[in-house]
Amino acid sequence: MTRPMVLALAALKPADMAQKLHDTYDVVTDIAAASQAQIVLTSGAVGLSPAQMDQLPALRLIAVSGVGVDAIDLPAAVARGIRVTTTPGVLSLAVAEMALGLALAAGRRIAEGDRFVRAGDWASGRKLALGRSVLAGRAGILGYGRIGRQLADLLRGLGMPVAYTARSEKNDSPDTYHPDAVTLAQHSDVLFVTAAGGAETRGLVNADVLAALGPDSILVNVARGPVVDSAALAAALQAGHIAGAGLDVFDDEPNVPQALLDAPNCVLTPHVGSATDEARRAMSALVLDNIAAFVAGGPLPSPYGE
Repeated sequence: MTRPMVLALAALKPADMAQKLHDTYDVVTDIAAASQAQIVLTSGAVGLSPAQMDQLPALRLIAVSGVGVDAIDLPAAVARGIRVTTTPGVLSLAVAEMALGLALAAGRRIAEGDRFVRAGDWASGRKLALGRSVLAGRAGILGYGRIGRQLADLLRGLGMPVAYTARSEKNDSPDTYHPDAVTLAQHSDVLFVTAAGGAETRGLVNADVLAALGPDSILVNVARGPVVDSAALAAALQAGHIAGAGLDVFDDEPNVPQALLDAPNCVLTPHVGSATDEARRAMSALVLDNIAAFVAGGPLPSPYGE
């Protein structure tokens, strides 16, 4: 019996999860050879364009490994009757860990201290500038979805008071609600950005929000680069209007603005918030479950927007 064809534009990880895909389906990586493919496996970064959809007349499922859909033309998919699945929930802990790690790295100057030791500055008698406590401060979470709430649980467990902003107040939340980003920033020593990307949140963290944070505060972004105005952030760091920043995401990845590379106390990581073996394995398993459910004609475990 002919096996279903999957066009794989992204790889499942670890390797044994990719092998399961190849063992079960006819996997191709060249879109020119995939005219019969009903399924595309992609990632949030790679996505799928309308032009690519036009090359796939049999396409009925876009299985995304990740939660980002910025690079997928969702209206085009809906118009073509193509369903989309993502992998929510399974990566929340990994991204929340990264957010906490970036906050600690910026507040306690961990990355700077590593460079300081390697450069021989400690041995030469120089002193590293004082850091600041993260856990003694107030946490603000901008975006209170799965990742934001997982992060709130971590921070609350470490003794930090937590506030948040979202489209509406959550009746089941133990945390303090603020109606907008500026007000949240005014009540935060560390502002964690976990909001979804897209036109609605582009530039949400702007010069006004950064001014509201103040010179003793830290910004952490593990959401999407465009949620934060990078030029305003670089200017705030250079002027000392905020104390530091930790960034895992950027506007034009993998390109990072020189102004951020030059900014003081700015810790940078290459969009690896979900890059743990445990998270990637769980993501891959959910991708495979979505594909298997589609092939079997059953309900999809994690359909996007349905």
